[in-house]
Amino acid sequence: MEGPMRPRLASSSGFQFGAVPTETIENALLHLAQQNEQAVKEAAARTGSFRETRIVEFVFLLSEQWCLEKSVSYQAVEILERFMVKQAENICRQATVQLRDGKTELQNWRTLKEQLFNKFTLRVVSCVQLASKLSFHYKIISNITVLNFLQALGYICTKEELLESELDVLKSLNFQINLPTPLAYVEMLLEVLGYNGCLVPATQLHATCLTLLDLVYLLHEPIYGSLLRASIENSTPSQLQGEKFISVKEDFMLLAVGIIAASAFIQNHECWSQVVGHLQSITSIAWESIAEFSYAILTHSVGTNTPGQQQPVPHKAARALRTAESSNT
Repeated sequence: MEGPMRPRLASSSGFQFGAVPTETIENALLHLAQQNEQAVKEAAARTGSFRETRIVEFVFLLSEQWCLEKSVSYQAVEILERFMVKQAENICRQATVQLRDGKTELQNWRTLKEQLFNKFTLRVVSCVQLASKLSFHYKIISNITVLNFLQALGYICTKEELLESELDVLKSLNFQINLPTPLAYVEMLLEVLGYNGCLVPATQLHATCLTLLDLVYLLHEPIYGSLLRASIENSTPSQLQGEKFISVKEDFMLLAVGIIAASAFIQNHECWSQVVGHLQSITSIAWESIAEFSYAILTHSVGTNTPGQQQPVPHKAARALRTAESSNT
């Protein structure tokens, strides 16, 4: 498969589970796992630097205004993230060459930087438009709609400039824009959970997962910051620890299990342990890691004032609980 396969039926009834053969699901899940492993390995120090709250919120609001499905907004954020990282890397590379050549006046570097800032709104819109062209429902945003929107913002742009912007994004990413998103992992795991006899219905979990996934995108740094502090058991991580944690931020499979576990707790906290057990069996991600991530998500969504007996256990308690369970078996 060339792109991320998702168990979605393009019908008027909306999202459906249980409509895909198990063999197809197994192959698709394996493909996603391989993509995720490769993405984690390739994670660089600057990856994730453009998933800022204001940028993500702008993409989400724009997608909502244009009546695009949720998958488009997530894909647009990922396309924009990779494109902007490429652009930033190119600017830094050119600046390094100029310094090596003994040029003290980095006028060209400043010009490129200004162009990057001045065209940012156009780049965001282009990424949303490109993502809409990958939508399963084929709701493509026309150039006229985009031009009218930019004009309303006071951004004067011609049709040719709009097309050039799309082409710039495509060329920069070698035309590889059908990127996997966390939603693809969430929906695939929900499909598998349904076949495995999960007590909480997949359709019931799906809506909550979408809400929490929005939350993680909007509060990306706070949530992953709390997860980092919990993992190292230190409130002030060093720069090196932060850099090593970058790979965790690019682990969409880990994010998906955390989202589903947190959703299961919200829907039916009594079934939370069973859902986490299923997720551990499917993905081989440690029970403690799933517990830590779901706890971080819930802390930023429902807060910390929930009665303790109804909260998923934090990382230290999770380890203790698993140790006790192992000794009892």
